[in-house]
Amino acid sequence: MSENRLGAKVRSMRRRRGLTQAKLAEQLGISNSYLNLIENNKRPLSAPLLIKMAQLFEVDLQSFAADEQGELLADLMEVFGDPLFDAYELAKTDVRELIQSSPSAARAVLGLYRSYHEAKESAQTLAGHLSDTRSQASFDAAHLPTEEVSDFIQRNHNYFHDLELGAEKITQDARLAGEDLFQAMSRYLEDDHGITVRVEKVNFMRGAVRRFDPSKRILFLSEVLRRGSRNFQLAHQIGLLTQSETFERLSMDERITTEGSRSLARVALANYFAGAMLMPYQRFLEAARAERYDVELLGHRFRTSFEQVCHRLTSLRRKGNEGVAFHLVRIDIAGNISKRFSSSGLRFARFSAACPRWNVHKAFLTPGMMRIQVSQMPDGRSFFCIARTLAKESGGYRGEQHVQAIGLGCDVRFADQLVYSDGIAFESAEANVQVGVTCRLCERMDCAQRAFPPLQHPLEINENVRGASFFAPVD
Repeated sequence: MSENRLGAKVRSMRRRRGLTQAKLAEQLGISNSYLNLIENNKRPLSAPLLIKMAQLFEVDLQSFAADEQGELLADLMEVFGDPLFDAYELAKTDVRELIQSSPSAARAVLGLYRSYHEAKESAQTLAGHLSDTRSQASFDAAHLPTEEVSDFIQRNHNYFHDLELGAEKITQDARLAGEDLFQAMSRYLEDDHGITVRVEKVNFMRGAVRRFDPSKRILFLSEVLRRGSRNFQLAHQIGLLTQSETFERLSMDERITTEGSRSLARVALANYFAGAMLMPYQRFLEAARAERYDVELLGHRFRTSFEQVCHRLTSLRRKGNEGVAFHLVRIDIAGNISKRFSSSGLRFARFSAACPRWNVHKAFLTPGMMRIQVSQMPDGRSFFCIARTLAKESGGYRGEQHVQAIGLGCDVRFADQLVYSDGIAFESAEANVQVGVTCRLCERMDCAQRAFPPLQHPLEINENVRGASFFAPVD
């Protein structure tokens, strides 16, 4: 964000803390009129004032960065891509002006649309139940906790320094380095917390893979868990026992609005802690660089799964000691996005279906094989992406196998740091695939897989001529 475009951010922070312009100006040591000019983007916010304001509001300087405003613009553009708004002919400049003049109002519009979208889906679900003549005792159309937690992780750039420090301390205290992790963590739980670890049969676990009995001080793990997953569940439980105050403090984020969302946030933070324990930051970062981010090899070395390694790679954001900035997405075979995070700058759809040309969708065509793609976005940016399916078994002949796909990628400028880029002809048409975020925001009219008309172009139908898709214009 340019320094002369911070006015709305200053005004928003001031109002949230109940300060008048006169009071804030006094605390900053400037005149009321000068602060008024800053808030209206008529005077720049100088570096000394920026630092003083960050100290006064007790926020990191990152709070004044452009990332959040860019994400808000992208989210609102997707919202206004809904046919609901077709009659208003809103342009991108209109949306940008709204964000710059009042980011709080822009977020309110986003929140209102999210509530509308969820209520619409809930109504459709209810209609489906009623049409099946099934009765519903109650119906809950509450805000989705998954969205709030996903946004919380994105705002923190998927890096939590206090949890990294906590994991390093436990690793040192429990003497986990250099021996069998499962035995070491089990011994730590027994010696320091009086908890016995037992691996039990599937029938005993009654569908659970981990179950902690606080009264008996026993942690039960399912026999279906493989070595890496057993270690992860042990580390997760250690996090719940030792980092509860940190989890509670971090989950009290002002934009996490419900207890359900806070509970889910604590689970996500415990998972983060587990990854930090099993893959210590510095050692893992050095290995990732040395092995050129070979996910499979890193999994073998740290005894972790493909998905756990991918997650850990996205969290290497320690200031001054960062790894490659990755994005990550996990989808099921129906295309539902169950996890998403982006440090690379790639934008994910929030309210509509994702582009079917992403290689993460094509991974289902070749189970277990790595798919490589250079994804070219409509704005000209390119991303180097890998994708592979994951098979999760519940155990036994009658157990159901769940198949998902993980997509991991970075800006194409950093592709040469990844082993998967070896031998890729980056200039070839086969390697480069034109993709978008979602059909309504994509301007490419010649796409044969287009499912909806784009927001930027009016729908033109010629009954006698058929183009690459139903919505593609033809001369």
